[in-house]
Amino acid sequence: MQQTLNIALVQADLFWEDPEKNRLHFTKIIDDLDSTVDVVVLPEMFTSGFTMQAKAVAETMQGNTVSWMLALASKTNIAIAGSVVIFENNNYYNRFLFVEPSGKTTYYNKRHTFTLAGEHNVYTAGKTKVIIAYKGWKICPLICYDLRFPVWARNVEYYDVLLYVANWPVNRIDAWDSLLKARAIENMSYCIGVNRVGVDGLGMAYCGSSSAYDVLGKKITEIPLNKAIHHVVTLHKTHIEKYRRTLRFLEDKDAFNLLK
Repeated sequence: MQQTLNIALVQADLFWEDPEKNRLHFTKIIDDLDSTVDVVVLPEMFTSGFTMQAKAVAETMQGNTVSWMLALASKTNIAIAGSVVIFENNNYYNRFLFVEPSGKTTYYNKRHTFTLAGEHNVYTAGKTKVIIAYKGWKICPLICYDLRFPVWARNVEYYDVLLYVANWPVNRIDAWDSLLKARAIENMSYCIGVNRVGVDGLGMAYCGSSSAYDVLGKKITEIPLNKAIHHVVTLHKTHIEKYRRTLRFLEDKDAFNLLK
C-alpha cells in the first residue's frame, strides 16, 4: 500500500471537437510531468469539449484515444484519467477512463446526463457506480453533473478519493465550489474536481476552479482561475485514517438501496 498519492490536476482549454489536437496538446503536458506523479486527471470530454455532436467525435474502446492513453501511461509510468465520448453497442457514452501503466483500464459511464443541454437525448446514462483500486487507494470516479446528486456519491464503499471531471460553466461556478467541499465533508474523503477553462464552440465560458479538499472540507490547492495550468496535489493515507478513527461519522450513515 502506498501511503501518499500524487495527483496532477490538468486545468486546460480544449480544441473544439478535435480529438487529434487535444491528444497532441495533452501529450506535451503529460510528458513534462515529474516522475513522482501517480495519476494525471484531464477534464470531462477532454478530446472534444462538451459536445452533443457525439457521432462527430465518438471513438471505440479500440480507437485512437484509448490507444494513446495506453501508450502514454506505459511510457510515463503515470495513470491517465478523464472522460471521452465512446460508442459501444449502438450507444454513445460520456465515459470516464482510468488507464494504468500496466494497461489495466477501468471505466465509468456518467449516470446523471445533463438534461439542460439535452445530454440525455444523445448519451446513454450509466447504471453502475465504480470504485478503482490503485496503489492501495480506492478512487470513486464521477462526471460533472453527478456532483449535484449526493446519494450517488455516498461513501458506502469507504473509498479514499472522490474524483470529478467536468465542463462546468463560469456562471454556476459558486455551486461547483460549494458542492465539491460538501462532498468531501459528508463522505470523509478527499474530493478533487478538475474543470476546463476557455470558451467552447457553443460560446460557453469556463474559468476552471479546479481544486482538492481534504476529509474535513479544507481546500488544499490554490489554482489560478481562467488559466491553463497543471497542479500536483499530494494526498496522505494517514490524514484519512486519523479523522475516520477519531470522527466516526461514516459509521452513522444511513443504509439505503437505489432502486433504479
